[in-house]
Parts: sequence; structure tokens; C-alpha cells
Amino acid sequence: MTGLEAVGAAAAVGAGSGAAGDVSRAEICVVACAEAWRGDGEIAASPMGLIPTAGARLARATFEPDLLLTDGEARFVAGTWALGRPAPGPVEGWIPFRSVFDLLWAGRRHVMMTPAQIDRYGNANISAIGDHARPARQLLGVRGAPGNTVNHPTSYWVPRHQPRVFVPRVDMVCGVGYDSGRAAGPAAAAFLDLRRVVTNLAVLDFGGPDHALRLVSVHPGVAVDEVVAATGFELAIDGAVPETRPPTPAELRLIREVIDPAGLRDGEVRG
Repeated sequence: MTGLEAVGAAAAVGAGSGAAGDVSRAEICVVACAEAWRGDGEIAASPMGLIPTAGARLARATFEPDLLLTDGEARFVAGTWALGRPAPGPVEGWIPFRSVFDLLWAGRRHVMMTPAQIDRYGNANISAIGDHARPARQLLGVRGAPGNTVNHPTSYWVPRHQPRVFVPRVDMVCGVGYDSGRAAGPAAAAFLDLRRVVTNLAVLDFGGPDHALRLVSVHPGVAVDEVVAATGFELAIDGAVPETRPPTPAELRLIREVIDPAGLRDGEVRG
């Protein structure tokens, strides 16, 4: 399913939801992140960050009940619980650190990471800004980004959509993009599956020419020109761009009363 087709399907699911004015930008982003896992079935969802975590829990509580979620340690747990609180269980399975690699290499995981930089073809940088020999900013390091991107589905969450994040070329390739995968050969490209980029302004996928980033939807209250101006390279745009769907009443209740009753989401995304 393409990104635009997914948006259409999601809109059908969201029919009957409340007016967009009743919903915060953060809640729109939670739903957009949840949609990244639609259709995944029984795999390990690995959200990194508050909004992606809320999205994964929302997806599992609604349209993707077979998703596997961890307690942040070494257990798969059932149920839906609040951000910042321990998972009550029950425990569904044990996943020690060594077992994570078994899931990773088998493609049975879908991670959502947060890049410091991302470019047109999905190369992502989480390591350093500037010349690698003498960086202006040291970040997390490469960590698991190369293995994630060449082995299983990968999506990204960007809480502040701006040109210094969406750059013509990343300073260092940590997460492998489509052009880098092609250049590296079959070992890197065979299972490369970059799915979706959700930001505080829009939803994007890699459905443009040669898997370039494409604008799929803009969040309510955001203009296409605003997204274009906040991106440091030319986005692929296929005709009229729809709005990102708002949560259904049931999803909104889950977000506000079960997943994030403390309102932590609004500290990460302000509308």
C-alpha cells in the first residue's frame, strides 16, 4: 500500500471523528505515528520517543492488536498503560537483549527513530553534526541505525520540522537511505524498507522518484507551502495533498484517559 492509499484507508477508519479544532496537534501526531504500524501484524514495535510510544500503544489498542510491545526492559507485555508509568502486565513473553538481534535479523521488528538529520532518500544521521573528524556537535553515535534500516521496517519521528533537520545530504549516514543502499549493493538494499516520516507538520513517505521523500498529508492548520519552506530540499508532491486524519472519538478517549492522562504529549508538540 502506498502512502497516499494508506491515508485514504485511514480516513475511512476515522470517519465520524470530532472536529479538528477539538484535537491538539500532538494528538494528530500520535495518530499519524500509530498509522505507521497499520498492517504490520505480529511484530515487535520499537517506538523511540514519547509521541511514537503513544502511537504504538494506540495502534495496539485499536487496529493492530497483535503488535508486540515491551515494558522497556526485557518483557513483552499485554494491555495498554500510561506514558511514564510501569507496565502492569500481564507478561506475554521474555526478550533478553540477545533475542532482539534475532528479531532484527529476521525482519520481525518495526522501529521508529528520531533523526537529527534526514535527507531526500532517507539517509538519517544520529551521530554528529559537521565534519566527522571534528564535529561541531556530538550526538548519540551510530548505535543500531545501520542494522535497523537494512534488516527491517524503519520509520522516523521529527518533532520539529525544519531545514536543519531535512537537509540536502546528511553529515553522516547512520540510518541507510535508498540511494546509499543501492550504492552499497544487494546486502544493504535487499531488505531496506523505509516506511514513513511523521513530523509536527506533516506525514511523508518514500513514494517519490527513486524512493525520494514525498509529502503524503499535512496536519490540520498547516499549509503545503509551510512544509515546503521547512524542508531543505525539493519534496515530491503528487497533486492535491490531503489533511492528516484526526483521531476517532474512541482513539481520542484512549489518548487522553488511558495512554497519556498527564498530557505529556503537549510538551513535545505544541500546535
